[in-house]
Amino acid sequence: MILQEGKQDTDFTLSDENEKVHKLSDYQGKYVLLYFYPKDNTKGCTTEACNFRDDYSAYREAGVVILGVSPDSTKSHKNFIDKFLLPFTLLADPNHKVCDLYGVWGRKKFMGREYDGVFRTTFLINPDGKIVKVFENVKPGQHSKEVLEVINSLKE
Repeated sequence: MILQEGKQDTDFTLSDENEKVHKLSDYQGKYVLLYFYPKDNTKGCTTEACNFRDDYSAYREAGVVILGVSPDSTKSHKNFIDKFLLPFTLLADPNHKVCDLYGVWGRKKFMGREYDGVFRTTFLINPDGKIVKVFENVKPGQHSKEVLEVINSLKE
C-alpha cells in the first residue's frame, strides 16, 4: 500500500551515484521531492528526469530538494546523470527495500508480460517530514509542471 498524504515519511538510507550515503532525515527542514521511477535511460524515465532538470532552477528557488529513486545501480545512475546532465541526486535501491517501504513496488503488466517493478510515483514531503502530496500514475511529460503547481500553491 502506497504511503498516504498526511502521514509521516519513512526514513531510509541509500547510496547515490557517487556512492555517498543519504538518509531522508538528512533533509529535515526542507521540502523534498522524492520520485520513484522504473529504469535509467528508458523513454519515460528520461523524459521525467529531463523535465525535472529543465525546471530545476524553479525547484531550487522554492527550496525543494529533488531525490530520484530506482532499482538501478549507482553506476547506472552515474551514467544517466552524466548523459543527461541531471543536477540532482539519484539513489540506488537495487533490492527495492525503499520501494517496498513506500508501497511503490509490485506486479506490473506491459505488452502482455507480467513482472515486478516500480510504480512511477512521487511524494512531496514538507519540512516537518509529512507527506503533503502523493502523485500516482505519473505522466512523465507533464509531471514536473504538475509538481511545481502544487509547490507554488503550498507556498501561497
